[in-house]
Amino acid sequence: MPNQLLRYGVLLTGLAALAGGQTDNTRFEMANLRQDVALLNQRVGELTMAVEQLSRDNNALQAKAGQSYATIEQLNRAVADINRTMQAALADQKREVLQQVAGQIERLGKQTNAALDALAKNQATRPVVQTSFSDDFPKEGINYTVVSGDTLSGIAKKTGAKLADIRNANKIADDTKIRVGQTLFIPQGK
Repeated sequence: MPNQLLRYGVLLTGLAALAGGQTDNTRFEMANLRQDVALLNQRVGELTMAVEQLSRDNNALQAKAGQSYATIEQLNRAVADINRTMQAALADQKREVLQQVAGQIERLGKQTNAALDALAKNQATRPVVQTSFSDDFPKEGINYTVVSGDTLSGIAKKTGAKLADIRNANKIADDTKIRVGQTLFIPQGK
């Protein structure tokens, strides 16, 4: 393209020389044509430089692109490595959680055993529960309804009855087993 423009410029120059004897208007037009050809030559030179720069940039990008692509095999290996790392981390975390749970279960077991031992010792020191009852108590008496805060010994004091008579009359084996609202026969006299 630059060669064609140069040829047009030469042609125009030749035409101008031939037309040397023509009017001023023609000379003016020829001068304008020369100026246009010169501007076109300059513009073609600029475009040629821009194309060369784009070509260099394109080559650089192609070289870079060839270096930055990963193969499917490389991606598969990377994914497999990440999976192995995650599985190992999960296994470690699972092991830690199981160790913590085992430790907590062991502590709870010790606490439970200690509580059972204390309960067993407490049962051993309790007085023997009476399981046989005598009919040797007064057959006359009053009915008493247990209220909150009552104990068998407190009821005996309130009513003036003997504790053993109240136990025998109501067949109470364990003094702590009376309940609110329960009606007891309280033997009187003797």
